[in-house]
Amino acid sequence: MSSSSSAQSQSMTLSQATDEHLLATYRKTGDRQVFAELVHRYERELYNFLRRYLGDATLAEDAFQATFLQVHLKCEQFDEGRRFRPWLYAVATNQAIDARRRVRRQRMVSLDQSTGGEHDDVLRLVQVLESTEEDPSARLERNERNAAVAQTLQSLPESMMAVVQLVYFQGLKYREAAEILNVPVGTVKSRLNSAIGKLTDVWNAHHVETP
Repeated sequence: MSSSSSAQSQSMTLSQATDEHLLATYRKTGDRQVFAELVHRYERELYNFLRRYLGDATLAEDAFQATFLQVHLKCEQFDEGRRFRPWLYAVATNQAIDARRRVRRQRMVSLDQSTGGEHDDVLRLVQVLESTEEDPSARLERNERNAAVAQTLQSLPESMMAVVQLVYFQGLKYREAAEILNVPVGTVKSRLNSAIGKLTDVWNAHHVETP
């Protein structure tokens, strides 16, 4: 068999392997191609998760790199009976939390902090809370409301923020989020309800009809 055919065969084998098998293989062999396959599988999905969580492209890229560095460093600790995806998201969530804490330590949080384009994904949540806009004159009010909701989302406690990002934005099931965060399913539901309640209050406060 030619070297090119052999490489193609190996590539097909890697693409067909489960995440868990790839990590186990990498742990045993240290094969960089195996690790690269894992990174490739989650590159877009995980980066988008971190981008929404952190609201900043540079922070998201740094957290993505840090996540897979931790996968490399901690692969020996991976329980072979566990699924890889929840474990990966647990690592990524911890990296996102650490990044947010570092940012908070580096700057004073002011009330006039910009809540612009980097929070565009919050509009999806606003669209769930509101019905329809009746006329173009409501645009300014809508922008102000969206900014307030975005600011509230970013100021949520980390426990609530993580649940909102995993369940609402990432679309994970309650049990998956519970596994990632290492908490009961009931706790996930409670935190999500509390977070949505806070965001709904903000939306309602900015949707009062003027006489």
